[in-house]
Amino acid sequence: MLVGDVTITASRSKIVDFSDSILDNSLSIIVRRTANASPDLLGFLAPFSFKLWLTLLGVAIYGGIIICLFERKGNEAFRDRSIISSGAMSVWFSVGTILGYGADFHVATAAGRLFTIGLYMLSLILVATYTANLASDLTISKSQSVISGIDDIRKGKIPFGRIGIVVGSAVEQYYLREISDENRNYYSLKSQKEIYSKLLSGVIDAAISDTGLLQYATNQLYCNLTIVGEDFDKSAYGIVMPQQWLYKQDLDVNIISLQESGAIDNLTTIWFETSNCPDPSVISTSMGIEAMGGLFIIFEAISVLSLLLFLWTQRLSIKDYLLTSACRKKPSAQPDA
Repeated sequence: MLVGDVTITASRSKIVDFSDSILDNSLSIIVRRTANASPDLLGFLAPFSFKLWLTLLGVAIYGGIIICLFERKGNEAFRDRSIISSGAMSVWFSVGTILGYGADFHVATAAGRLFTIGLYMLSLILVATYTANLASDLTISKSQSVISGIDDIRKGKIPFGRIGIVVGSAVEQYYLREISDENRNYYSLKSQKEIYSKLLSGVIDAAISDTGLLQYATNQLYCNLTIVGEDFDKSAYGIVMPQQWLYKQDLDVNIISLQESGAIDNLTTIWFETSNCPDPSVISTSMGIEAMGGLFIIFEAISVLSLLLFLWTQRLSIKDYLLTSACRKKPSAQPDA
């Protein structure tokens, strides 16, 4: 008699006898848990393409030119300002309106107001689209997996040579029959344990095996591996015995008795359904500073440029202050004896 993870199949039943089913079985796919992508300092720019960002820059400058053309003579804010200063204020107004912030002055002409409506419409759509795309990118980056089920394997979403199959198992028979059309194009494995070692070392990307074995492994031993997709190819485990074994009927009666008492269900819950690994659904998915690192770097660069601009505009006042301070510290001349 042999007790183990032996699947009842027609080909095996020609050689040996099986007891009644001791546990329902099926096949599942195991893969590595998706690792967090390397932090991208410019990830906040991903929702828009490079060409679109350039287009927005061009629109902002174009809007500044139009506002300057419309408002320079009829707006009090532009009075007594040079063309460069007026142009800078107009570009500031255009950028602020597109970003949804606005500017510190208002347009005064009818043409300016009409053009501002266009900028507001542009802002409304762009800000909403950017927010939606950024949220979508962040969601996908947290949930992305190599495959999602057996259909992806059939479609060749990953190379067949990177799918691990234990040679001589019922899984191999299923793979040859249902997926590869008798073509042994998979990565051959010698044992169940080799599935986990090859996945962790990156030799294979996925493996097919009995659901019960994979549940135990992913819940108790290998927390960085996970089962993906729905199970398939339903079957059952049975106890192996010689054909015409004298005690087969007694064994079947005792198995049925254990099933009726709930003993097998209790063992299934303890060994296969109870997990010692952290639940990925409760792991924090908050955005780290790395994801927005580039944004803060750009902000710091703008801050430095603003400081330099302030020092340049106040250079004369700073120079006078330093000279005055130096004169105050200079010691008074001593009178002649």
